[in-house]
Amino acid sequence: MIDAIWLLAGAIRRLFDTHLRLLLENLTLRQQLAVLKRRHPRPRLAAFDKLFWVFVRRFWSEWKQALIIVGPETVVRWHKSGFALYWLAISRARRIVGRRRISKEVRDLIFRMVADNPTWGAPRIHGELLMLGVDVSERTISRWMRRATRDPKPAKRWLTFLRNHRETIAAMDFFTVPTITFRVLYCFFIISHRCREILHFNVTCHPSAA
Repeated sequence: MIDAIWLLAGAIRRLFDTHLRLLLENLTLRQQLAVLKRRHPRPRLAAFDKLFWVFVRRFWSEWKQALIIVGPETVVRWHKSGFALYWLAISRARRIVGRRRISKEVRDLIFRMVADNPTWGAPRIHGELLMLGVDVSERTISRWMRRATRDPKPAKRWLTFLRNHRETIAAMDFFTVPTITFRVLYCFFIISHRCREILHFNVTCHPSAA
């Protein structure tokens, strides 16, 4: 019985001795760090040092009590900066810079379609290119259409046609007009090109064949 008591007492003493040694070692290290801090108030820390404290903050709840060389808010700022740099690197790696350039052959084909078919818009040219196996977005086609050189001959031919036949040509349109009471009015009119005279017009809420 006495041997067991002495064994337990020895174990407790060694435990306290080990704890005391750790406390003394911690105290001496802190005293030396305090001296270094007085000699170098603003030490320059490498990236590894900052990364070390970021990880310590993540896995040790009492990290603030052991921190001497900088303030806790500085470590938090390092963590936020590293987080921003991490996602910036990912976004740059995944991002496609600029629009995908189309080849000169495709641009020339768009210009040719615009010149040969002045009434075609971007949706029509987009559909024709898809049937040819050329995958270009409609927005890109619209942008390149604005740069295409327009052939003035078709417009001149149409203007000449109007001047020669405007005495016998009439234009018509059928459109809708929303009202303030959320109803829809259906409008139909016919206008003469000779003197811009309205030949016929009608407005109804319920259009019919007549």
